[in-house]
Amino acid sequence: MPERKSWIIPVAILVAAAVLGAVAWYFRDYFEPPPARMLSLDSCDLHEGPCRRALPGGGEVIFAIEPRSILLTKPLKLRVEVKGVAADRVEVDFSGVTMNMGYNRPLLNNVANGRFEGEGLLPVCIRQRMDWEAKVILRTDRGSFIIPWRFETVK
Repeated sequence: MPERKSWIIPVAILVAAAVLGAVAWYFRDYFEPPPARMLSLDSCDLHEGPCRRALPGGGEVIFAIEPRSILLTKPLKLRVEVKGVAADRVEVDFSGVTMNMGYNRPLLNNVANGRFEGEGLLPVCIRQRMDWEAKVILRTDRGSFIIPWRFETVK
């Protein structure tokens, strides 16, 4: 009788491995997102107003931070408009250019067709003047894009 049931354990292991493999495949973008296309640095000044950037293959991105003075430790209103391409996720990754300031990547809410808004916050820095990079990360129907802009803050 024990010999007849000896197949149950190997079959259960195979079924469990198949289920785990299917779950890992389904959530693969969560664990390892598809590679994003990094665009070159843009010279637009976010202190002067919204910045525009053309996307490869058509479309454009408009990025704005308010208040335009871009204050430290104060809520910043972030706005991204995506035109000519369908975006389903937008994040803004803030990083110090010359100093690691930790993970700071707010996810923006889709408030209208192609318009995303949210809030961000820059931490206080010991330096009088700090250079920052804001990378707009778009996940679109044509793949992912990273669009960087630089700006500075002064205490």
